[in-house]
Amino acid sequence: MSGIILSVIDTGDTLLDAANAAGAETGEGEIRLSLLELVVRGGWIMIPLAILSIIAIYIFVERYMALKKAAKEETNFMNNIRDFMHDGKVDSAKALCKNNESPIARMIEKGIARLGKPLNDVNTAIENVGRLEVSKLEKNVAVLATIAGVSPMIGFLGTVSGMIKAFYNMSMAGNNIEIDMLAGGIYEAMITTLAGLFVGIIGYIAYNILVARIEKVVFILEARTTEFMDLLHEPA
Repeated sequence: MSGIILSVIDTGDTLLDAANAAGAETGEGEIRLSLLELVVRGGWIMIPLAILSIIAIYIFVERYMALKKAAKEETNFMNNIRDFMHDGKVDSAKALCKNNESPIARMIEKGIARLGKPLNDVNTAIENVGRLEVSKLEKNVAVLATIAGVSPMIGFLGTVSGMIKAFYNMSMAGNNIEIDMLAGGIYEAMITTLAGLFVGIIGYIAYNILVARIEKVVFILEARTTEFMDLLHEPA
């Protein structure tokens, strides 16, 4: 085994010297690979990683836009609800909620529909709608978390596959080891590791951004629920 390793080192030194000499003659000191060439050298493992990256980007963009819309509040919405309730215009308050496509409006509409019942029942009805709205906002976010966790594992699978290929080529070559026999497996190992970590890191960052946005929307929903319940507790 030690003889094989020494042979690999000697071969690598020889090729490195040759590359440096060629670079000196041509005036080029480095070899550049395009992104497409790197992807191709990564082997078949790059296909599921590419699919996962596309899914992650789609989920992030779609959820980010949905959360941005959900967090947007109509100007003076709660003030108008308060004025209608004080004036006894319950139907006008319901109509305002129906014309407002937001989680807040749907929660308030449910609360208005429960008027006349105990306040605890009203509060429970609003909270139930709130949980449904939050569940909608969290749609596919768990998938993004899964992608963030599984992508590095797929990358490491490619690493193992590439190293197995490299060592297999070494074992078949005996003492006549050439660097070309190892290059393919090593390229596959390193590139898939890089790709898996890249997709995983991007997915993890995207997941945490969405979680932070969801928490912001939940805070707004809780605040408006409290505001509406305080309105019902005010003396007529």
